[in-house]
Amino acid sequence: MLQPILHYGCHFLMPLVLALVWYKPKWMMAYLIMILGMLIDLDHLLATPIFNPNRCSINFHPLHSYFAMAFYILLLIPKKTRLIGLGLVIHILADVVDCSFM
Repeated sequence: MLQPILHYGCHFLMPLVLALVWYKPKWMMAYLIMILGMLIDLDHLLATPIFNPNRCSINFHPLHSYFAMAFYILLLIPKKTRLIGLGLVIHILADVVDCSFM
């Protein structure tokens, strides 16, 4: 019961809070850009089965690999890619939370 609340709370509420706190004048645009980090879940389409509730996506799917995570962290450095990086890092953190319940 707690797992889905934490998982989806991290996916949707954490970007919202960060957008409202750090990007007040353009919070909606900041939130939408961070939510686009969800698109990395498209790599789940490469797995068989596509959805397995008992599978940790961290280092299983290509866009959830440690190499990809290092790239996402690097995206936090330049100001132009920071929101994208935040969205991707928050997505990975939400998946880490999910995996910790397995």
